[in-house]
Amino acid sequence: MQSHPPPPLLPIQWSSAYVSYWSPMLRDDQVTSGYCWFDYARDVCRIDGLFNPWPEKEMGYQLWMSEVGDVARGQSLKRKMAYWKKATTIGDCLDGALLPNEMSSFHELFLPRAVLIDGNARHAGCDPVLGQLADVWTIERPHKAPLTLYLQTGTNLLLRMVSGNDKQHVSVRDFPNVFVGDIPESVFAMKRTISPPSVDGEVPRVVEI
Repeated sequence: MQSHPPPPLLPIQWSSAYVSYWSPMLRDDQVTSGYCWFDYARDVCRIDGLFNPWPEKEMGYQLWMSEVGDVARGQSLKRKMAYWKKATTIGDCLDGALLPNEMSSFHELFLPRAVLIDGNARHAGCDPVLGQLADVWTIERPHKAPLTLYLQTGTNLLLRMVSGNDKQHVSVRDFPNVFVGDIPESVFAMKRTISPPSVDGEVPRVVEI
């Protein structure tokens, strides 16, 4: 039986666009995209994009969010925008509103560098992903779907991540253009967005897009 090398650490600094979707895709499921940055040397990360899943029908809008999580500071800063369609005489237009910033505690990166090692990941073969052959690393989790990372064969470059609480309906994130290298400190700056003036009890001022 052919043995396989142990699971690798993720790159010390990496970033990528991502596409977020579901398997299988149900009627109300959405496909969204964004960008993420991970700097394990600084113990900080950032994810920008439309929130998925998000109850658009109940809330009346889609949520875009930029979150910087800094383990050293123990803080997370979320900057948010709401987007929704508005009927006009010339057809539907897109409106947006800046939402209040949110600060919260933060103690672990969304995707730890040693996630495969710490999770005792097993090698589950190779599959084609995004036009490339990928090593499939799977972590079993009680009462949840396995966490599965697809890495470019023989490397530590992440191409796809599959996870979720429901084994019958899993979240998929593809990373089509992973970049490994230095990330400017400014990417992780925790600068608060200045909220526009609003009337108590009302949504912040609408900004035409």
